Amino acid sequence: MKSALTVVLLLAATVTSVYCQDHWANWRGPLLSGVAPDADPPVSWSEKENIRWKVPVLGEGLATPIIWSNRIYLTAAVPYGKPFKALPDTAEGAHDNRGVTQHHEFVVLCLDRKTGKTLWDTTVIKTRPKEGGHFTGSLVSNSPVTDGEHIYAFFGSRGLYALDRDGTIVWQKDLGQMETRHAHGEGASPALFGDSLVVNWDHEGQSYLYAFDKKTGTQRWRVERDEMTSWSTPVVVEVDGKAQVIVAATKRIRGYDLATGKELWQCAGLSRNVVSTPIPADGVVYVSNSYDWRVIMAIKLAGATGDISKTDQVAWYIRKNTSYVPSPLLYDNSLYFLGHLSGVLSRADIKTGEVVEGPYRLEKINRTFASPLGAAKRIYIADQDGTVIVLQHGGPELKTLAINQLDERFSASPVAVGKELFLRGKSSLYCIAEE
Repeated sequence: MKSALTVVLLLAATVTSVYCQDHWANWRGPLLSGVAPDADPPVSWSEKENIRWKVPVLGEGLATPIIWSNRIYLTAAVPYGKPFKALPDTAEGAHDNRGVTQHHEFVVLCLDRKTGKTLWDTTVIKTRPKEGGHFTGSLVSNSPVTDGEHIYAFFGSRGLYALDRDGTIVWQKDLGQMETRHAHGEGASPALFGDSLVVNWDHEGQSYLYAFDKKTGTQRWRVERDEMTSWSTPVVVEVDGKAQVIVAATKRIRGYDLATGKELWQCAGLSRNVVSTPIPADGVVYVSNSYDWRVIMAIKLAGATGDISKTDQVAWYIRKNTSYVPSPLLYDNSLYFLGHLSGVLSRADIKTGEVVEGPYRLEKINRTFASPLGAAKRIYIADQDGTVIVLQHGGPELKTLAINQLDERFSASPVAVGKELFLRGKSSLYCIAEE
C-alpha cells in the first residue's frame, strides 16, 4: 500500500510543477506551504531601488496574486455610481464593520509579468454587496487559482467563475448569499486538484463544502457542514492513494473523500474565527488558530478515521503565540508562525512541535495580515505599514538580512517567481527585481 504522498509529488501531477520557476498557481504556492522552492528574489529594495515596475491596481482587493508563466492574475472590486447611505450596523461587533456605500464591479485581471501592463480585465458581475466586511478587509480577499488553461475566481456571494486565458467567462455558479459572522466579509479561496474544484461555504447560515468539475462547472457533490463562518481555504492531499479534502473550522477540522464528499475523519481543537489555511506535508497536516485561545496542531493523516480528537493521531500541540490571519510558513523542517496580529515570530520543529526559536519581536514589523514567504533560504514578512523584513532561514539563529520600506499597505501575501518578488498593496502592484 502506498504511503501518504508528499505535497511535492501531489502538485507536480496536478496543479503545477514544483520545479518550474514560472508558476505560483494558488495563493500559498506550489507546495501549499508558502515556499517558492526555485525562486531567488532580491533581498533589499526601496521605492527607488530594484523596482522593475510599479502599477496602480484597478479597484480594491486584498487577494494574493497568482502567476502562470508570463501572466499575473488577480481579482478586485471597483466601485461605481453614486454613493448610497451606509448599511445599518445591526450585527454584533458592528463597530468593526464598514458600510458598503456603492455598487461594485467584481473583476478578474490579467497583467503581463514583464511589464505590469494590463492584458485584459473582465467584469464578472455588477452588484451592491449586502455586507460591508471588516474595516481591515476588502470585498475581494479570495485569491484565484489556475491550471494554466483556465482561471478560477471565487467571489463568495458574488459567485464562482471559470475564465479562459483571454478573459472570457466559460462557466459560472451562483451559490447564494453568505451571512458572515459579525458581517466581517468573505475570504476562503478555491482549491484545485486534478479535474476537481473545491469551495468552502462556511457562514452563519447552512454551511457546505462543494466540489465542481473544473471544465464544465457541473456540481459533483455538496455536503452539509455543522459550522459557523470560517475564512480558511481547503487543501487537497493524497493519502494511501486517495485524494482527500481538508477543511479547518471552529467545531472540527475535517477530512473528506474528494471523489464522493464522504467525511473520513474529524478533529476538535480550534476556536472561533478560523482564518489560517492548513499546511499538508509528508502525511501530516498542520492547522493553526488564534482567537478564543491559541493553538497549532499536527495531525497524522494515515489511519485517520472517525473522531480523532485527543488521540495519538494528533502528534503535538503548540499553545502560545500562534497565527490568526496569516497562515504559517513550513520551510524544510521548520514551521514559522506570527503571533496574533503582531510582529512576533516563532519557529517550531515540525517533528516534535518544540519551539526552538522565539518568540522574537521583529524590528519595524507591527500589524501583520500577509502570510510569510520562503525563498532561497530566506523569509519575507510584510506588514500593513509597508515594511517587508527579510530574515535568514536555516542558520543557528534568526538573523535579519534587510528591512525594506515602500509607500504602501500590505495585507496580500508576498509571491516569488524566478528572480522576482511581487507585492500587492492597497493601491499598487510591485515587481521587485535586481536591475
